[in-house]
Amino acid sequence: MSSIVTNSAYVVSAILFILGLKLLSSPATARRGNVISSVGMLIAVVATLLSEQILDWQWILMFGAIGALIGALAARLVAMTSLPEMVAVFNGFGGGASLLVGWAALFDGVSLVSAIAASFSVLIGGLTFSGSAIAYGKLSEVLTSRALVFAGQRYFNAALLAGLLACAALFLMEPSPTSVFLYALVGLALLLGCMAVIPIGGADMPVVISLLNSYSGLAACAAGFTINNNILIVAGALVGAAGIILTNIMCKAMNRSLANVLFSGFGAAKSASKVTGEANPISAADAYLILEAASSVVFVPGYGMAVAQAQHVVRELSDLMEGNSTEVSFAIHPVAGRMPGHMNVLLAEANVPYDQLMEMDDINPRMGSVDVAVVLGANDVVNPAARSDQDSPIYGMPIINVDKAKVVFVLKRSLGSGFSGVDNPLFFGSNTRMLFGDAKESISALVAEFSS
Repeated sequence: MSSIVTNSAYVVSAILFILGLKLLSSPATARRGNVISSVGMLIAVVATLLSEQILDWQWILMFGAIGALIGALAARLVAMTSLPEMVAVFNGFGGGASLLVGWAALFDGVSLVSAIAASFSVLIGGLTFSGSAIAYGKLSEVLTSRALVFAGQRYFNAALLAGLLACAALFLMEPSPTSVFLYALVGLALLLGCMAVIPIGGADMPVVISLLNSYSGLAACAAGFTINNNILIVAGALVGAAGIILTNIMCKAMNRSLANVLFSGFGAAKSASKVTGEANPISAADAYLILEAASSVVFVPGYGMAVAQAQHVVRELSDLMEGNSTEVSFAIHPVAGRMPGHMNVLLAEANVPYDQLMEMDDINPRMGSVDVAVVLGANDVVNPAARSDQDSPIYGMPIINVDKAKVVFVLKRSLGSGFSGVDNPLFFGSNTRMLFGDAKESISALVAEFSS
């Protein structure tokens, strides 16, 4: 295939990537955007394979089929509750692949430009790979979700970064794929990735996932410069830029600065005040009587809804209440769940109408007039301590002000703290009623009451 045809195919792929990203910005068009982006990647891969001298098609086709099978199985079998972990794995694989591509390209000849690009690919790719592995461990709770800090941690990380830059400079003086400084660069990059993520607490993991996604794009972009592949440069730049923009949006939603995220400045957890009090439990039958008389109800979904896989019965209950002339809305916090857009994905799966989804800034001014706020396994994003407890690690984080509603139903299995490990005074509020148990079973019981 000629270079003109190849580059033309790359232009088409780039256009499809940009169009796909644009469509992904809305729940109504996200599925179409995903398909369009996938078609763009297929065109790019085919054009690249046809333009290069392929040594053995058998191996490429075999491993391509294996990868497609793994992807199909992951899409079908991975539970919705495990999507954050799967995203972390994908980010890590992307970073690891960029590291290997940058390194392997050095064996085909080393110039100063390719060596510089390879250094960036190895550095960012290694950091992304190990950082994503730690993120996976925290999200899956194989590792503790709390922030792990030690005295002098920032100085240690600064020393690691200085060591990385020194190794990169020494490697560039005499670039070689077998340089001891390149091996040191790989090792230090992997170590820095671990050290960058371990001081980040559970409540901040959605921001970390978004940031690592951006890193994986930047690593791919650097790998594209290493092997002189235009579409890899474009695709990596798009992913990197989109990830940084999303990270910035989420930082603002959590009242964090992007600089703090980049330099692990917000990982040091404080000791929140211990919350005590007496919770007021309620039965499904009594909760039904209140909901049946309500003129406005706001559902606030959280990770507990994902664990219980309750999104479909929540949609069923929502339809029944709308049939009872109740105004129903869903309040979505930007970092609810454990990855960006987690709740939107769950509710879209249950075919909840898009116009019922309301962002935090839109619902909060109305919350004082809401008859009932139903909290579905959310915790940190509705915790009033974020407004009042200066010693809390989530202090200053904007929350959905459900405590201002006339009545609050909290659906949880227990009074346990959220992913950040912070107690929630909402559970003991005078207008709060705790509907204990599995969220799906509790909502199903309310559906049965409405249907009887």
